[in-house]
Amino acid sequence: MPGRRVTVAGLGVSGIPAAEVLAALGARVTVVDGGDSERHRAQAAPLEALGVAVRLGDGATLPEGTELIVTSPGWKPTSALFTAAEAAGVEVWGDVELAWRLRGAAAAPWLAVTGTNGKTTTVQMLASILDAAGLRTAAVGNIGTPVLDVVLSDEPYDVLAVELSSYQLHWAPSVRPHSAAVLNLAPDHLDWHGSMAAYAADKGRIYEGNTVACVYNLADPATEALVREADVEEGCRAIGFGLGSPRPSELGVVDGILVDRAFAPERHTSAQELAEISDVNPPAPHNIANALAAAALARAFGVQPAAVRDGLRAFRPDAHRIAHAGTVDDVTYIDDSKATNTHAAEASLAAYEHIVWIAGGLAKGATFDGLVTGAAKRLRGVVLIGADRALIGEALARHAPEVPVVDLDRTDTGAMAAAVRAARDLAHPGDTVLLAPACASMDMFANYNVRGDAFAEAVRDLRAPDTGQ
Repeated sequence: MPGRRVTVAGLGVSGIPAAEVLAALGARVTVVDGGDSERHRAQAAPLEALGVAVRLGDGATLPEGTELIVTSPGWKPTSALFTAAEAAGVEVWGDVELAWRLRGAAAAPWLAVTGTNGKTTTVQMLASILDAAGLRTAAVGNIGTPVLDVVLSDEPYDVLAVELSSYQLHWAPSVRPHSAAVLNLAPDHLDWHGSMAAYAADKGRIYEGNTVACVYNLADPATEALVREADVEEGCRAIGFGLGSPRPSELGVVDGILVDRAFAPERHTSAQELAEISDVNPPAPHNIANALAAAALARAFGVQPAAVRDGLRAFRPDAHRIAHAGTVDDVTYIDDSKATNTHAAEASLAAYEHIVWIAGGLAKGATFDGLVTGAAKRLRGVVLIGADRALIGEALARHAPEVPVVDLDRTDTGAMAAAVRAARDLAHPGDTVLLAPACASMDMFANYNVRGDAFAEAVRDLRAPDTGQ
């Protein structure tokens, strides 16, 4: 790496650490970014102090002499910079690929997770289980902590729980995890990948070179198909997980118990008890599936059943993921603002019997017919918010015309309080008011966290005493 001319594409969460590491290794680093705001210039200043050249306002031109590009995950493969790199024969790595190449000979193995939904929760569950087993671990990658920071740490790790997005996998051709899981596949980020086939192929890269287990979802045949197509090490096993009674080489659920028939000593004749459904927080069906996937990866690494149970009990989900926001007049309010696509919303809607659904935002090209058809029998009513709410409203008119709909023709942040009040008026005692928007938030809010916070605040206001003013 010393003296090598490396271009880093993008200032940001992954680009800045990559530039810092490469400069420390003696590379001649240039960072390019199409932005040129005050924020960009502030980010550039510390890098320039390290001797890194920063070129703002031009992310399309390949710097002269570039021998390698290290890209931030969000840059599309069709970007002009990469077209120029291909023409010049310059290789492109992502920050995850860089981390994999720089790890030491005694580096910790990776247990990796991808999927359209549930990645972060599953990786956090996995890290909690590994920690309960007494292993030094960290949850890294797309979850927020750059894997590059951890693989170069002075403190040795026993094993890493690694969340990988389809973007990261696209730019990580040589990554070879110990074991990996694809949780599910549904259309998402197709504007980036170009097609569902390309999206699935990038997800499937996570299985390449696995040595012990390729973990797939029994309820999603597309994930098993990716296992069949993967080039793995001899002896690597396909391990399924699902909510039913498991067969050999599967994890599943029997009488409220999470059980293992993949790594149990007598898996052909009996199952190993791992945990109870009540140990999973929250015990929604898709979250139980997440727990089974995490358990499968941990068991593939040799973790004992007691640690699976203890890790799941200790796990606490992040905010805005099926979070209980309050109960008012025997109506439960659930914040799943993280459900930013139809697949995530479908899983959330399936977890409750009678629902007043708050939905809408930026659809990102999604269609809602399948989602509405599957949820129609559970819907007590729907409150629509956001820029693309009409798309959901049209699907409701086609497939659930009997369900009452409140269409809030506003996109200001105060619309959430109005939506919660409208949902309260539609709900019956025992119902669940569910914020599972199936859309992105940026039409109304900075991100899904702010959207969820607005929902929780509106629920708190419902509980406040009426002063009569």
